[in-house]
Amino acid sequence: MRLDVILDALPNLLVGAGITVQLTAIAIFFGLIGGSLMGIARLSPIPAVRIVTRIYVDFFRGTPLLVQIFVVYFGVPSLIQSMGSQFSFSRPAAAILALSLNATAYIAEIVRSGIQSIEMGQREASESLGLSPTQTMGYVIFPQAFRRIIPPLGNEFITLLKDTSLVAIIGYEELFRRGQLVVATNYRSFEIFGTVALVYLVMVVVLSQGFSWLENALNPANRGKRTKPTSVVEEV
Repeated sequence: MRLDVILDALPNLLVGAGITVQLTAIAIFFGLIGGSLMGIARLSPIPAVRIVTRIYVDFFRGTPLLVQIFVVYFGVPSLIQSMGSQFSFSRPAAAILALSLNATAYIAEIVRSGIQSIEMGQREASESLGLSPTQTMGYVIFPQAFRRIIPPLGNEFITLLKDTSLVAIIGYEELFRRGQLVVATNYRSFEIFGTVALVYLVMVVVLSQGFSWLENALNPANRGKRTKPTSVVEEV
């Protein structure tokens, strides 16, 4: 094992790690928006809305992410071009779109289960106070559900961070792809891919700790805790 090989490649790999973090953050942003809306739509009283969202969720949860990346990057442009239009995705756009669509499906199920975990009495009490269904969802149900879904959301974000390595298949130069390119020049697979694995591990640990802190911060049981001085009563 040669330490100089790792040190030479580390700056390049750290640039790739930064790209990985950016890609994950953007996919999480769109995934949270789409997943929250779709999770609420999964509980819609309108059957057509529930059916459409169920088909979407089942498709993206039931097919491999690698296939979805290929469909977005190669399949969709090919379909549009067959209709006589010139169209193609850039690698970053295809990577963001595929990861966001996939994350949306998983987050939708997390949000749906979180909302359903809130007792019906909360909804009934809100309605008795004159709140509309939208106000009930926004002010009463969703804030409570959000606290409950933080652990599964953390798992989904960690999974998404690691799944960004799959976009290397379309040539997007994130962390794993840059590791591949370095190996192609120095043929030191163990040192480079071992370093890549350690960088992923560091990012996952940081993200995991961040969600642990957020979970504790939003836990009502931890709010307002103060250390009270102990009084000593002496009996004479």
